[in-house]
Amino acid sequence: MPTTPPADAAPVDLATACGCRAPTLTLPPSAHGSRRRRLWELSRHAHCPVVGVCLPMGALRRLVDKVLGGQAVASDYELHCGVNSECRQRGAIAEALQKELDHRYAIALRAARALKTTEALAAWWAGQTMGRDVPGALWATLTHPRCDAALEESVLADIHMIQHQNGAADRADLAKLNALLAENEVLARELGAAQQRCVQQAAEHARKLGAQNAALLRARAELLGRDTVIANLHDDLRALEAAVPALRSRDALTRQVAQQIERIQDLERALLKARHELERERHRASEAMANLHAAQAEAPPNAALAPGPSAPEAGPALGDRSVLCVGGRAASLPVYRRLVEGVGGRFLHHDGGEEDNAGRLDTTLAAADLVICQTGCISHNAYWRVKDHCKRTGKRCVFVENPSSASLRRALADLTPLPQPAAPGGPPARPSNKAAEPLS
Repeated sequence: MPTTPPADAAPVDLATACGCRAPTLTLPPSAHGSRRRRLWELSRHAHCPVVGVCLPMGALRRLVDKVLGGQAVASDYELHCGVNSECRQRGAIAEALQKELDHRYAIALRAARALKTTEALAAWWAGQTMGRDVPGALWATLTHPRCDAALEESVLADIHMIQHQNGAADRADLAKLNALLAENEVLARELGAAQQRCVQQAAEHARKLGAQNAALLRARAELLGRDTVIANLHDDLRALEAAVPALRSRDALTRQVAQQIERIQDLERALLKARHELERERHRASEAMANLHAAQAEAPPNAALAPGPSAPEAGPALGDRSVLCVGGRAASLPVYRRLVEGVGGRFLHHDGGEEDNAGRLDTTLAAADLVICQTGCISHNAYWRVKDHCKRTGKRCVFVENPSSASLRRALADLTPLPQPAAPGGPPARPSNKAAEPLS
């Protein structure tokens, strides 16, 4: 394919060939009627815009390589000039270009086919220049049977200016592209740094996750081992229960025995403490009786006959008997003790279940010879236990409702002297089994 014009060819004005100056075209009237013009039938000034605008360079190179059966080694400019020369007459390259352009812009050709006048075609071309399919409109307009010389010149002028505008836009787009490329480079570096941080964080998270998974596996292993030990212990327990049928009842009895032993030990300690207190009280009572006898021996004979307010305190002689006072106020205990010991008795006390152990009441009742129950300061349980014990044993019992020293003096005065041992040879005196009722 020739890339330069032949040596004997006439010189061509470059400005005119490139479309920079629109020469005056004189086209003969169309002799084909409604038939579209072919590529080689166009004016030589239309070939450059058609080849350059309507067909991309890559598609043009593939088409030429297919027609020639080889690979063109010419540059893009040389290839463009050579194809323009081939389009001046009908040939293989011109026919291939005609077929390719008709196929590529079939929609534009179908739209232009309905136009019947040159004015309608010119109006349609003016509208298409503002759209996106300018190459298709260029090919459909130039090959339309109603395209005359004036319209062709106008179309070539428009396409020339569009190319200039596209070139300026391309240069502006190139500047924007360079700026975008610079910005893209900065963003790429930042993205690389962010990706590196993400990789590091992912590695750190993976390391922590691995450590947590390892800890979880260890915990599961420990839990499995613990469950295994528990299952083995259950198996051993079932085997032991099977070997010893009454193991559970024996275990319960063993616990009950341990509790009873502990309770017995507590009772023994309480009994020992009560015995120590009893010994101390007996010692104090002995000293009080000795002091009383010494005072009576030193007193004048007529002192016993003189009346006085202390006569009720003498009361009946208890003969070293134990008097249990159940209930009463804690602040009045010294007065109670003095009154009982003043008539020769041993004073015992139980608060009636307020603070002292209710189980200790039976022991204290068993150790007493006389019982004074202050019903206003004891529990119901203690009241019924005192009453039942006195009825069963026949012990003297006086129930006092008002817890005071005067009430205790009257209770001691109500007590008749205890039966004394009978004379030699006679029957022993029997104690009275009747218990006094509570005071109303």
